[in-house]
Amino acid sequence: MFLAEATDGAASNGGGLLSIIMIVVFWIILFYFMIVRPQKKQQKQRDELHNAMEPGDNIMTTGGFFGTILDIVDDTTVIVEFGNNKNCRIPMHKNAIAEVEKAGSAVVKEESGDEE
Repeated sequence: MFLAEATDGAASNGGGLLSIIMIVVFWIILFYFMIVRPQKKQQKQRDELHNAMEPGDNIMTTGGFFGTILDIVDDTTVIVEFGNNKNCRIPMHKNAIAEVEKAGSAVVKEESGDEE
C-alpha cells in the first residue's frame, strides 16, 4: 500500500517538474524575442550607419548638435565641424552620432510662380 502511494507521488512530481521546465523555457524564449533580438537589430542598423559615414555628411549628435564631418580618423573617431564660423572642430566618437544625412541628398524645392 505504501509502495503504491510512493509511486503515484513520484509520477505527479515528474509532471510538475516538466511543467515548471516548460514555463521557464517559455519565459526564456519570450525574453529573447522581446529584448535580445530587437537590440541586435538596432545594433546592426547603428553599425551600418557608422560604416556609411563619409566626410561632408551632415550629422546630428545624441546631444542634439548639428555638424558636418570633416575627417574620419579611425574606426571610432571622426572630426566634426559645428557652426558657421568654421572654428569649432571637435574630435568625436562615432557612437555619439545619432543621425546622418548624406552630402548632396537634401531636396531643393523650386518655387513655381506665374511670371508674366
